Parts: sequence; structure tokens; C-alpha cells
Amino acid sequence: MKHRIVVLGAGYAGAYTAGTLARRLSRADTEITVVNAEPDFVQRLRLHQLAAGQEIETRELADVFAGTGIRLRLGRVTAVDPERQVVAVDDDGGELGYDTLVYALGSHTADHHVPGIAEHAFHVTGRPSALRLRERLDSLSGRDEGGRVLIVGDGLTGIETATEIAESRPGLSVTLVARGELGARLSAGARSHLRRACDRLGITVLEHTGVEAVEATRVLCADGIALASDATVWTAGFAVSPLAAAGGLEVTGSGRIVVDRLMRSVSHPNVYAVGDSAQAIGDNGRPLPMSCATAGYTGMQATVAIVGRLTGRKIPNTRLEYLGNHISLGRRDGILQMVDDAGQARPKYVGGRKAARIKAGILKMSLWTTSHPTFGLPKRRRRLAAATGASAEQALA
Repeated sequence: MKHRIVVLGAGYAGAYTAGTLARRLSRADTEITVVNAEPDFVQRLRLHQLAAGQEIETRELADVFAGTGIRLRLGRVTAVDPERQVVAVDDDGGELGYDTLVYALGSHTADHHVPGIAEHAFHVTGRPSALRLRERLDSLSGRDEGGRVLIVGDGLTGIETATEIAESRPGLSVTLVARGELGARLSAGARSHLRRACDRLGITVLEHTGVEAVEATRVLCADGIALASDATVWTAGFAVSPLAAAGGLEVTGSGRIVVDRLMRSVSHPNVYAVGDSAQAIGDNGRPLPMSCATAGYTGMQATVAIVGRLTGRKIPNTRLEYLGNHISLGRRDGILQMVDDAGQARPKYVGGRKAARIKAGILKMSLWTTSHPTFGLPKRRRRLAAATGASAEQALA
């Protein structure tokens, strides 16, 4: 009987992990199923560009996994039962059993229990929500008087969303609301670069400002000030799905799955967590942040751990590092900020067009590797598989 591997989520972490497992494990012995709510792989790190009015590449997961032997099941995961080793999906296929589960459901915007967010705020954590914001910005751009766009949250997503909208839609008034100092985690030079970029793009920055409620046409601040807004974009932090906690997996107070060095759940060793869903401790002894880089590192570690467990091979410890942040400031500007082992910003940074090109290159490579899960196979096997429509293993047989 084949060993059943089920991967929940096909974002950066899930798609990479599934593809690599398919490349390294025998189809005669394993069966891999990916469950995802959407039919496409979406570049989440570019969704602020989509919202601003640009087009970004997507890949149909059916095409991504074609010829790999991976089964794609489109549906939303509604429950995880690690005791019975099944997951529930909201399609007509019923429960899905597994022997090994890879939990990669990612994260979504955290509302921090602020009233009005669900009813009135936009966000850019998914393609449908980004398109909804784009439609709203289109309607504002068509008005003679323009419109007022309010970005709440001064993390990377907030900064990138504010600068992208301001650059792509100069007729709109953009305000960035920061709970603390803008760019507080950056070096002094990078903070100055960020401020100059905001000034150049005409972005109003309100620092040390908390938000208590979001209404249809305004935002109420903790100091009693009301800010008029035609489109409020909420980017103030991220949260994970409650499914892991509800299923009985050991989680942190924020709901992230507690894992060991191999990305295994400490409470259920046949469950692996990768990406934003995992509370993984980096090589510096600190929890890895929610980021695309973390998705890659945790995915690599989970992959070699699963392969090693199923094949008897030695399981190496892959790198678990947090090296820094790439921040886009529109299409022609950016910041590359490296950090030390304590997670503190190093004094030097890279800014301007060079930083923008570096980030664009990283995102392009990330899309390519996700879209080509068989890239590690010898060229002859790939050519034969493409020519015959057979699997790479069959083509070489």
C-alpha cells in the first residue's frame, strides 16, 4: 500500500514542498495529494502590485503539477483530525486520509479585534481581495476629485502597498498610518531612504497612531482623531488559521504549530508544518518570522526530513536563517536591509534601483522554481516525459 502524503495549501511553502517531494520520492511507494482552495499559484508577494493596477503572473496548479504524479484537489480545508489522520474538505470528495500531513495553510490579515475591518476594510493577502481593492481604486481614479486611500500598518506589506498605489495612481491621496516610528526596524540610513521615498511619492505618514475602528468613510484613531477615507487598506499584521488548534495540534498562543528542528509537530510527529503556519526556531535561537524566505527554509527542512524517514536516508539539518528584508518602494526603488544574528538591522543597506532589481530577481526565481517542480530531474528525462506525455520515471524505463 502506498504511503499517502497530503499537503494542505499550495502557496510558496506548500507548492515547493509538494513538488520537491514528488521529485525525490518513488511513485511506486508514495501518493501525494495537494489541497488548495484556488486553482492557481498566486505570487502573494506581488499582490500589492495587482491591487495598484498592474498585471502579475499566475500559474495554474494543474499545469504546475502536470507530469509529477501529484494529485490536485480543489477545495477549502474545513477541519484537521490528527488522531484519525484525516482532513475535511468542502468539496464533494468527503474526508481525505493521510499517513503524512504537511500543513502549509499560510496566514491571513489579522484584525486585532478592531471593529469594522470585516465590513469596511480592504486587504492584499489573497488574489480575490486584491482585485476587490483594485476595482475600488479604479472607481476612485475615475473621479474628478480623486480619492483618499488610507493604509493602516507600517510593516513591509503596508509600506509596499502604500508606495505602489502612490506611484501607480498619482491622482489619489495616500496616507500611511504607523503605530510607531516608520521603518523602526530598519537602519538609520534605510529609514531616511524610506522617508525620502514617501516624500517623493507624496505619501502622508502619520506615526505613533493607533486605530480603534474602521467605518465606511473614515477611520477612528485612538487619540480621538477621525481620518477621512474612501478606501481603507488593513495591513496591520497577520494571523494563522485556527484549524490546527481546533484539531488538537500543539500550537502557540497565536495559533502557529509548534515544531521540532525537522518541522514535525511536537504533539503529532506525522504532521509537518511549513511556512507561516509553523513556529520554527531559527539557527539564531529565535522564532523565524512570517516571510517568503521562511517558507523556503522550512519547506526544505520538512522535505529532507520526510524523504529521510521514508527512505532510511540520513536526515540533514538545513539552514534556518533570517537574513533580512527586501522592500519594494514602487517599481524603481527599494530597500535591501540585512540583519545580524539577533535580528537587528545592520548599519549598511542597499537602496534605489539596485535593491528593486534584486527583489525582482528573487521573486522571478521563486516563481520559476515553484512552477517547475521537476527542475531537478536530468534534462533527458524531462525531454522524454514532455515528448511522450509520460512520467519522467516511465520515460526512462
